[in-house]
Amino acid sequence: MTSVFYRGVTAKYPKATRAKGMYIFDETGKEYLDMSGGAAVSCVGHQHPQVIEALCDQVKSMSFAHTAFFTNDPQEQLAALLAAKFGEEDAKVYFTSGGSEANETAFKLAWQYWRAKGQPAKQKIISRIHSYHGNTYGALSISGNMPRRRVMGDVLLDWPRIEPCYAYRHQRPNETAEAYGLRAANHLETMIQQEGAENIAAFIAEPIVGASLGVVSAAPGYFKRIRQICDAHDILLISDEIMCGTGRTGTFFAHEQDDFLPDIVTLAKGIAGGYQPLAATLSRSHIHAAFVDSGRGFDHGHTYVGHATACAAGLAVLRVIDQENLLENVQKQGQYLQDALETAFKNHPHIGDIRGRGLFRGIEIVADKNTKTPFPDGDNITKRLKQATMKHGLICYPGGGSYQDNLGSHILLAPPFILQPEHIEQAVEKLQLIFKEVF
Repeated sequence: MTSVFYRGVTAKYPKATRAKGMYIFDETGKEYLDMSGGAAVSCVGHQHPQVIEALCDQVKSMSFAHTAFFTNDPQEQLAALLAAKFGEEDAKVYFTSGGSEANETAFKLAWQYWRAKGQPAKQKIISRIHSYHGNTYGALSISGNMPRRRVMGDVLLDWPRIEPCYAYRHQRPNETAEAYGLRAANHLETMIQQEGAENIAAFIAEPIVGASLGVVSAAPGYFKRIRQICDAHDILLISDEIMCGTGRTGTFFAHEQDDFLPDIVTLAKGIAGGYQPLAATLSRSHIHAAFVDSGRGFDHGHTYVGHATACAAGLAVLRVIDQENLLENVQKQGQYLQDALETAFKNHPHIGDIRGRGLFRGIEIVADKNTKTPFPDGDNITKRLKQATMKHGLICYPGGGSYQDNLGSHILLAPPFILQPEHIEQAVEKLQLIFKEVF
């Protein structure tokens, strides 16, 4: 018997008792290779001694002091480090405890920014179909992930959404990648004209779509055109990098690889590597200046904003990434992982696409490789993949709904940045067993 209200109310979970490097162990001693970092969280691996030491040192000196009354050194140092990595001077950083809170903060920044600028009618936030921006009310309302929205019925807000930039499904025959990127981006222009720019506060998108589509990068030029459209219509651009940021794709910010500068960026998951709950919302200087110049301030807050111990963990994780040159390893092992997956599964009849950047990779599952038709939802492919991966000691992130609601399956891989070739080879061997069993 248990008193825990589990995520899966009827599920039975093995009990994790210890972890080290790339592995988690349950109470029976069974070893699980962590090839998804949980949910793209454990970027420096488990039980890194430098991070543990930094956490212990912070707890010994001061665990918590409410930031309505004080600031603290970890918050100040981590904000300075993140701002220095951003592509514009005088960026400001607001710390919260998780990705949903980071995106809620971004939305409130956008809404209150336009009020401070004397344009209170700019309220709507446009997102994309298949997007996922969090599980709080506002963040889920703005998300386009139908499996998550469906269970909430009609209580969520229903604001405009456009098609994702999803070349595997939507690029036309004989259409270049650049032409498709431009066409996909222009859906935003059409939606703005339909809704009226005077009513729109922001557009939010993941540079690389994570859990909803299984690691889908934008086509070349897509986000540069999105930036142009937002500028032309005086709309803020929010880059949700909760999954794909903090070095996951081989550069610290995912938007760097698409050569655009967002107004607001959200980070979470890997920013503290799972050692503490932490998220960040970064804003460009003109956003912050609007609150200062108007004298209105920013009306928002949570109890654990800028939590000293959480920020100490984040600071330690980012220092490890820099000191151990882990972004170089992300790029190197990311290519090795892609090559290994293609060698093993490119000709598999039920693997439709293998894609991604850095150590952020997706495998799309199909019933028919030629037509890209997904398995019927009654086959429960996503559920069966999750069961098989755990059985074979492989932690990855199976997902569903990547074709449409209740249709389409994929596997997301987001291993720790300390990944080595032997871990990749072990993962491929396990996936071969899993696919043979499920299909």
